[in-house]
Amino acid sequence: MRKTPAPALCLLWLLLLATADGMAAGTVHGWVTTSDHRLALTPTAPIPVAEGAPHRLPQHIVVEPERRYQTMLGFGASLTDSSAWLIRHKLDPAQRDALLHELFGREHGGLGLGFSRLTIGASDFSRHHYSLNDPPDGAPDHELRHFSIDPNRDDVIPVARAMLAVNPQLKIMASPWSAPAWMKDSNALVTGRLLPEHYDAFSRYLLAYVDAYAAEGVPIFALTVQNEPDFEPDSYPGMRLNAPARARLIGDHLGPMIERRGDGPLLFDWDHNWDKPEEPLAVLRDPAAGRYVDAVAWHCYGGEVSAQTPVHDEFPDKDAYLTECSGGDWEPLRSGGITEQARTTLIGAARHWARGVLYWNLALDENNGPYTGGCDTCRGVVTIDSRSGEVSRTDEYYILAHASRFIRPGAYRIGSNETGGELDNVAFLNQDDGTLVLLVSNSAQQPRRFSVEQGGRSFEYELPARSLGTFVWEAAPDPAGER
Repeated sequence: MRKTPAPALCLLWLLLLATADGMAAGTVHGWVTTSDHRLALTPTAPIPVAEGAPHRLPQHIVVEPERRYQTMLGFGASLTDSSAWLIRHKLDPAQRDALLHELFGREHGGLGLGFSRLTIGASDFSRHHYSLNDPPDGAPDHELRHFSIDPNRDDVIPVARAMLAVNPQLKIMASPWSAPAWMKDSNALVTGRLLPEHYDAFSRYLLAYVDAYAAEGVPIFALTVQNEPDFEPDSYPGMRLNAPARARLIGDHLGPMIERRGDGPLLFDWDHNWDKPEEPLAVLRDPAAGRYVDAVAWHCYGGEVSAQTPVHDEFPDKDAYLTECSGGDWEPLRSGGITEQARTTLIGAARHWARGVLYWNLALDENNGPYTGGCDTCRGVVTIDSRSGEVSRTDEYYILAHASRFIRPGAYRIGSNETGGELDNVAFLNQDDGTLVLLVSNSAQQPRRFSVEQGGRSFEYELPARSLGTFVWEAAPDPAGER
């Protein structure tokens, strides 16, 4: 994993500020990252814009700000227990402050990450298995007298609060990996199903978490009822909760509880892969449950990103989010590099209606941990050396940077045609300043030259082999005189 020296990063942030925040009219500014990190969010020379009839190259992108789709909430990664523990205990205060400002701030070239996810209880990326209601004798605790967020007070809560201090607009969602063991037919955190007689207690458990975190200054804006409900892992907490069970849990218990509260949180269904769209569709079609579901949460580990669109088309009032995708050492990521992730999880997800994109662990150590069961080849957005506190940045860091640094919360995804030829793109319009942002991924082993047209203006650029580029410019007026 290539490490970018601190002086080079400082220079990079200065270049970013000098261009993105003070862009000259009639000029396009670009940033490029290659799979080998030889270029790493490196600013291009200013790209001239031509007026009049465009010179159309074979790969030609037409950007149409007047065609507006979903607004964007943000981009980010999950603050798992492991990530929080590393940030809290393996970085000194100066290192920790610098990293959190780099990731969540916008000053000095920060990424401005605006979306994150917490685990309700343990996941595979925890140092031990636990829930937030583990009675000493393991007996049922219907009144939740033993509910406690104490396991999170030494790492997750202080780090989440520090993230919010840097970016007060940060949106945080949360997902359980398992109900407390006493609520399940296995009487264990690992494997099992939620017993129907505990649907009410589990719903109160989830809302107790929301309230406890709010009291600690960490608002949770959305919940899912189960991470990956169609999978029972055998080495870390998990729970099978299929569509009929989720529909009853949501329609008869959790949904009415949230409605009575009147102040949220939002409720996302599914939180699993693209390969079974019939699962969220079954919940959305359920007359009792569907009205309480605000969005569908997707993961990237099975199926195709295009599965998001038919679900959106049937339920256009329900949002979509990509809530988990990990980088790691497996195919096709090993050979595909940065473009394999970018074209699917960022460009593809946004083209198929996602309002936000989350990668998995925000930070892992040099051994891809700590973890207890589960994935031993996953990587974080950043890698923290547990011995020195040195931080290195992975493909997922740069992918997030290419999006979050330039696409502001509330930006519209706008029209842009697909060109083929191993070039993928998606475009956005920032509502705050009218700037356009175009992300282009080149998966080819050779450079690819393309042209871009918008509002009677055009420009050309040659993107290096296996690279990702972001291009920002001031929108030309459209024929109706709007920006």
